[in-house]
Amino acid sequence: MTEMPSIDICVCTFRRRELADTLQSLAAMDLPAGYRIGIVVADNDEVPSAAELVSVLADELSLEVRYVHCPARNISLARNACLDASSADFVAFIDDDEKATGMWLKRLVETAQATGAEVVLGPVKARYGTGAPGWMQVGDFHSTYPVFVRGEIRTGYTCNALLRIASPSIAGRRFSLERGQSGGEDTEFFDQVFGAGGRISYAAEAWVEEPVPASRASFRWLTTRRFRVGQTHGRLLGAKRSGVGRFGELVRASAKAGYCFAAAGLTALQPVSRNRSLLRGVMHLGVLSGLAGARELRLYGKEGGQDAA
Repeated sequence: MTEMPSIDICVCTFRRRELADTLQSLAAMDLPAGYRIGIVVADNDEVPSAAELVSVLADELSLEVRYVHCPARNISLARNACLDASSADFVAFIDDDEKATGMWLKRLVETAQATGAEVVLGPVKARYGTGAPGWMQVGDFHSTYPVFVRGEIRTGYTCNALLRIASPSIAGRRFSLERGQSGGEDTEFFDQVFGAGGRISYAAEAWVEEPVPASRASFRWLTTRRFRVGQTHGRLLGAKRSGVGRFGELVRASAKAGYCFAAAGLTALQPVSRNRSLLRGVMHLGVLSGLAGARELRLYGKEGGQDAA
Protein backbone atom coordinates (compact mmCIF):
# COMPACT_ATOMS: atom_id res chain seq x y z
CA MET A 1 0.00 0.00 0.00
CA THR A 2 1.12 3.56 -0.71
CA GLU A 3 2.15 5.44 2.42
CA MET A 4 -0.26 8.20 3.44
CA PRO A 5 1.06 11.68 2.52
CA SER A 6 1.92 13.87 5.49
CA ILE A 7 1.78 17.49 6.63
CA ASP A 8 3.71 19.06 9.49
CA ILE A 9 2.30 22.29 10.89
CA CYS A 10 5.23 24.38 12.12
CA VAL A 11 4.99 26.97 14.88
CA CYS A 12 8.00 29.09 15.87
CA THR A 13 7.63 30.55 19.34
CA PHE A 14 9.36 32.94 21.72
CA ARG A 15 7.79 33.57 25.13
CA ARG A 16 4.26 33.84 23.79
CA ARG A 17 1.45 32.76 26.11
CA GLU A 18 -0.87 32.73 23.10
CA LEU A 19 0.92 29.57 21.92
CA ALA A 20 -1.59 27.46 23.86
CA ASP A 21 -4.49 29.01 21.94
CA THR A 22 -2.67 28.42 18.66
CA LEU A 23 -2.07 24.73 19.35
CA GLN A 24 -5.62 24.19 20.59
CA SER A 25 -7.01 25.81 17.44
CA LEU A 26 -4.96 23.41 15.31
CA ALA A 27 -6.34 20.40 17.17
CA ALA A 28 -9.92 21.70 16.80
CA MET A 29 -9.91 22.30 13.03
CA ASP A 30 -11.24 19.99 10.34
CA LEU A 31 -8.39 17.94 8.90
CA PRO A 32 -7.87 17.18 5.21
CA ALA A 33 -8.80 13.58 4.49
CA GLY A 34 -6.04 11.18 3.52
CA TYR A 35 -3.17 13.03 5.22
CA ARG A 36 -1.17 12.30 8.34
CA ILE A 37 -0.93 15.54 10.34
CA GLY A 38 1.66 16.51 12.95
CA ILE A 39 2.83 19.66 14.72
CA VAL A 40 6.39 20.90 15.21
CA VAL A 41 7.02 23.64 17.80
CA ALA A 42 10.40 25.39 17.61
CA ASP A 43 11.25 27.34 20.77
CA ASN A 44 13.65 30.23 20.05
CA ASP A 45 14.26 31.23 23.69
CA GLU A 46 17.66 30.78 25.35
CA VAL A 47 16.02 28.50 27.88
CA PRO A 48 13.34 25.95 26.92
CA SER A 49 10.56 28.19 28.25
CA ALA A 50 7.80 26.62 26.14
CA ALA A 51 8.76 23.02 26.86
CA GLU A 52 6.42 22.46 29.80
CA LEU A 53 3.43 24.06 28.08
CA VAL A 54 3.98 22.03 24.92
CA SER A 55 4.41 18.83 26.95
CA VAL A 56 1.13 19.38 28.79
CA LEU A 57 -0.77 20.22 25.63
CA ALA A 58 0.75 17.31 23.72
CA ASP A 59 -1.02 14.95 26.15
CA GLU A 60 -4.33 16.71 25.56
CA LEU A 61 -4.34 17.29 21.80
CA SER A 62 -5.40 14.82 19.15
CA LEU A 63 -2.34 15.52 16.97
CA GLU A 64 1.26 14.42 17.44
CA VAL A 65 3.32 17.33 18.76
CA ARG A 66 7.13 17.51 18.58
CA TYR A 67 9.15 20.11 20.48
CA VAL A 68 12.47 21.50 19.25
CA HIS A 69 14.64 23.86 21.30
CA CYS A 70 16.76 26.21 19.14
CA PRO A 71 18.13 28.89 21.51
CA ALA A 72 19.45 31.87 19.57
CA ARG A 73 16.79 34.61 19.35
CA ASN A 74 16.99 34.27 15.60
CA ILE A 75 13.69 33.54 13.87
CA SER A 76 15.40 32.07 10.82
CA LEU A 77 17.10 29.50 13.03
CA ALA A 78 13.69 28.51 14.41
CA ARG A 79 12.13 28.27 10.95
CA ASN A 80 15.06 26.18 9.74
CA ALA A 81 14.78 23.94 12.80
CA CYS A 82 11.18 23.24 11.80
CA LEU A 83 12.25 22.30 8.29
CA ASP A 84 15.08 20.13 9.61
CA ALA A 85 12.77 18.35 12.07
CA SER A 86 10.18 17.53 9.43
CA SER A 87 10.17 14.67 6.96
CA ALA A 88 6.63 15.43 5.77
CA ASP A 89 5.50 15.97 2.18
CA PHE A 90 4.10 19.40 3.06
CA VAL A 91 5.01 21.93 5.72
CA ALA A 92 2.52 24.57 6.88
CA PHE A 93 3.59 27.64 8.85
CA ILE A 94 1.42 29.55 11.30
CA ASP A 95 2.53 32.14 13.89
CA ASP A 96 2.39 31.51 17.63
CA ASP A 97 -0.11 34.34 18.21
CA GLU A 98 -2.58 33.22 15.53
CA LYS A 99 -5.60 30.92 15.61
CA ALA A 100 -6.44 28.56 12.78
CA THR A 101 -10.03 28.66 11.60
CA GLY A 102 -11.90 25.39 11.17
CA MET A 103 -11.24 24.94 7.45
CA TRP A 104 -7.76 26.50 7.36
CA LEU A 105 -5.60 23.52 6.49
CA LYS A 106 -8.24 21.87 4.29
CA ARG A 107 -8.50 24.98 2.12
CA LEU A 108 -4.71 25.25 1.77
CA VAL A 109 -4.47 21.59 0.76
CA GLU A 110 -7.40 21.85 -1.68
CA THR A 111 -5.71 24.76 -3.44
CA ALA A 112 -2.38 22.92 -3.57
CA GLN A 113 -4.12 19.92 -5.12
CA ALA A 114 -6.10 22.00 -7.61
CA THR A 115 -3.22 24.20 -8.77
CA GLY A 116 -0.14 22.04 -8.26
CA ALA A 117 1.55 25.14 -6.83
CA GLU A 118 4.71 24.79 -4.78
CA VAL A 119 3.46 27.34 -2.24
CA VAL A 120 -0.06 28.26 -1.14
CA LEU A 121 -0.68 31.38 0.93
CA GLY A 122 -3.76 32.21 2.95
CA PRO A 123 -4.95 35.50 4.47
CA VAL A 124 -4.38 36.62 8.05
CA LYS A 125 -7.35 38.48 9.51
CA ALA A 126 -6.54 40.99 12.24
CA ARG A 127 -8.81 41.07 15.30
CA TYR A 128 -8.75 44.46 16.99
CA GLY A 129 -9.42 45.16 20.63
CA THR A 130 -11.69 47.94 21.80
CA GLY A 131 -8.71 50.22 22.44
CA ALA A 132 -7.53 50.29 18.82
CA PRO A 133 -8.09 53.62 17.02
CA GLY A 134 -11.21 53.78 14.88
CA TRP A 135 -9.29 54.61 11.68
CA MET A 136 -7.13 51.54 12.22
CA GLN A 137 -10.10 49.21 12.59
CA VAL A 138 -11.95 50.68 9.61
CA GLY A 139 -8.85 50.54 7.39
CA ASP A 140 -7.85 47.06 8.66
CA PHE A 141 -4.15 47.96 8.63
CA HIS A 142 -2.87 44.78 10.29
CA SER A 143 -4.41 42.04 8.15
CA THR A 144 -2.08 40.26 5.73
CA TYR A 145 -2.75 39.36 2.09
CA PRO A 146 -0.43 38.41 -0.78
CA VAL A 147 0.62 41.05 -3.29
CA PHE A 148 -0.18 40.31 -6.93
CA VAL A 149 2.14 41.74 -9.60
CA ARG A 150 0.67 41.43 -13.08
CA GLY A 151 -1.41 38.49 -11.97
CA GLU A 152 1.41 36.66 -10.16
CA ILE A 153 2.40 36.32 -6.51
CA ARG A 154 6.18 36.75 -6.47
CA THR A 155 6.96 36.44 -2.79
CA GLY A 156 5.18 35.43 0.40
CA TYR A 157 5.10 35.15 4.18
CA THR A 158 5.20 32.45 6.84
CA CYS A 159 2.25 33.56 8.95
CA ASN A 160 -0.06 31.43 6.77
CA ALA A 161 1.61 29.24 4.18
CA LEU A 162 1.78 25.67 2.87
CA LEU A 163 4.97 24.47 1.17
CA ARG A 164 5.44 21.43 -1.08
CA ILE A 165 8.79 20.41 0.37
CA ALA A 166 10.08 18.05 -2.35
CA SER A 167 9.62 20.53 -5.19
CA PRO A 168 12.93 21.55 -6.83
CA SER A 169 12.41 25.22 -5.97
CA ILE A 170 12.09 24.43 -2.24
CA ALA A 171 14.00 21.21 -1.52
CA GLY A 172 17.00 21.97 0.70
CA ARG A 173 16.28 25.70 0.82
CA ARG A 174 16.60 27.44 4.18
CA PHE A 175 15.86 30.87 5.66
CA SER A 176 18.70 33.40 5.81
CA LEU A 177 20.28 33.61 9.27
CA GLU A 178 21.47 37.13 8.42
CA ARG A 179 17.82 38.28 8.36
CA GLY A 180 16.90 36.37 11.50
CA GLN A 181 16.75 39.49 13.66
CA SER A 182 15.84 42.17 11.11
CA GLY A 183 12.87 40.30 9.63
CA GLY A 184 12.15 39.88 5.95
CA GLU A 185 13.67 36.40 5.94
CA ASP A 186 10.39 34.96 4.69
CA THR A 187 10.08 37.59 1.93
CA GLU A 188 13.57 36.68 0.73
CA PHE A 189 12.87 32.93 0.99
CA PHE A 190 9.74 33.06 -1.15
CA ASP A 191 11.33 35.53 -3.58
CA GLN A 192 14.02 32.92 -4.16
CA VAL A 193 11.44 30.14 -4.51
CA PHE A 194 9.66 32.17 -7.17
CA GLY A 195 12.94 32.98 -8.89
CA ALA A 196 13.72 29.25 -9.02
CA GLY A 197 10.47 28.57 -10.86
CA GLY A 198 8.18 27.88 -7.90
CA ARG A 199 4.56 28.86 -8.31
CA ILE A 200 2.80 30.65 -5.46
CA SER A 201 -0.98 30.36 -5.25
CA TYR A 202 -3.61 31.87 -2.95
CA ALA A 203 -6.37 30.23 -0.95
CA ALA A 204 -8.71 33.10 -0.07
CA GLU A 205 -10.78 30.97 2.31
CA ALA A 206 -7.82 29.57 4.28
CA TRP A 207 -8.12 32.12 7.09
CA VAL A 208 -6.13 32.41 10.27
CA GLU A 209 -6.93 35.05 12.86
CA GLU A 210 -4.46 37.26 14.71
CA PRO A 211 -5.34 39.44 17.68
CA VAL A 212 -3.71 42.87 17.60
CA PRO A 213 -2.22 43.66 21.04
CA ALA A 214 -2.14 47.20 22.36
CA SER A 215 1.61 47.40 21.69
CA ARG A 216 0.93 47.09 17.96
CA ALA A 217 -2.19 49.23 17.77
CA SER A 218 -0.32 52.44 17.04
CA PHE A 219 0.73 54.45 14.02
CA ARG A 220 4.34 54.29 15.21
CA TRP A 221 4.35 50.47 15.16
CA LEU A 222 2.87 50.47 11.66
CA THR A 223 5.45 52.96 10.35
CA THR A 224 8.33 50.91 11.76
CA ARG A 225 6.99 47.73 10.18
CA ARG A 226 6.28 49.35 6.81
CA PHE A 227 9.74 50.93 6.71
CA ARG A 228 11.41 47.57 7.38
CA VAL A 229 9.23 45.88 4.73
CA GLY A 230 10.41 48.52 2.30
CA GLN A 231 14.03 47.97 3.31
CA THR A 232 13.76 44.26 2.54
CA HIS A 233 12.14 44.95 -0.83
CA GLY A 234 14.83 47.52 -1.63
CA ARG A 235 17.64 45.12 -0.79
CA LEU A 236 16.10 42.37 -2.92
CA LEU A 237 15.70 44.83 -5.80
CA GLY A 238 19.25 46.07 -5.35
CA ALA A 239 20.63 42.55 -5.51
CA LYS A 240 19.05 42.14 -8.95
CA ARG A 241 20.13 45.54 -10.31
CA SER A 242 23.41 47.31 -10.89
CA GLY A 243 24.46 50.70 -12.20
CA VAL A 244 21.72 52.31 -14.28
CA GLY A 245 19.15 49.73 -13.16
CA ARG A 246 19.65 50.51 -9.49
CA PHE A 247 19.58 54.25 -10.16
CA GLY A 248 16.27 53.77 -11.97
CA GLU A 249 14.83 51.96 -8.94
CA LEU A 250 15.99 54.81 -6.69
CA VAL A 251 14.22 57.32 -8.92
CA ARG A 252 11.03 55.25 -8.99
CA ALA A 253 11.00 54.78 -5.21
CA SER A 254 11.57 58.51 -4.68
CA ALA A 255 8.73 59.38 -7.05
CA LYS A 256 6.38 56.91 -5.39
CA ALA A 257 7.22 58.23 -1.93
CA GLY A 258 6.61 61.80 -3.05
CA TYR A 259 3.30 60.85 -4.67
CA CYS A 260 2.12 59.05 -1.51
CA PHE A 261 3.00 61.95 0.79
CA ALA A 262 1.26 64.37 -1.57
CA ALA A 263 -1.82 62.14 -1.55
CA ALA A 264 -1.71 62.12 2.25
CA GLY A 265 -1.74 65.90 2.24
CA LEU A 266 -4.76 65.99 -0.05
CA THR A 267 -6.68 63.63 2.26
CA ALA A 268 -5.51 65.17 5.53
CA LEU A 269 -9.05 65.23 6.94
CA GLN A 270 -9.74 61.58 6.05
CA PRO A 271 -7.78 59.49 8.59
CA VAL A 272 -8.00 56.13 6.82
CA SER A 273 -6.95 57.43 3.39
CA ARG A 274 -4.37 59.81 4.85
CA ASN A 275 -2.68 57.18 7.02
CA ARG A 276 -2.76 54.58 4.25
CA SER A 277 -0.94 57.00 1.95
CA LEU A 278 1.53 57.97 4.68
CA LEU A 279 2.36 54.33 5.37
CA ARG A 280 2.87 53.60 1.69
CA GLY A 281 5.17 56.60 1.53
CA VAL A 282 7.13 55.32 4.51
CA MET A 283 7.43 51.92 2.82
CA HIS A 284 8.93 53.57 -0.28
CA LEU A 285 11.38 55.44 1.95
CA GLY A 286 12.35 52.02 3.26
CA VAL A 287 12.90 50.87 -0.33
CA LEU A 288 15.26 53.81 -0.82
CA SER A 289 17.08 52.82 2.37
CA GLY A 290 17.39 49.22 1.23
CA LEU A 291 18.61 50.20 -2.24
CA ALA A 292 21.23 52.42 -0.60
CA GLY A 293 22.44 49.48 1.50
CA ALA A 294 21.48 50.93 4.90
CA ARG A 295 21.34 48.52 7.82
CA GLU A 296 17.87 47.01 8.25
CA LEU A 297 15.87 47.62 11.41
CA ARG A 298 16.07 44.86 14.01
CA LEU A 299 12.62 43.50 14.83
CA TYR A 300 13.55 40.16 16.42
CA GLY A 301 15.47 39.05 19.46
CA LYS A 302 14.85 42.19 21.50
CA GLU A 303 14.94 42.10 25.28
CA GLY A 304 11.55 41.43 26.78
CA GLY A 305 10.19 39.50 23.84
CA GLN A 306 10.42 38.76 20.18
CA ASP A 307 8.24 40.47 17.67
CA ALA A 308 6.71 38.28 15.00
CA ALA A 309 6.74 38.95 11.33
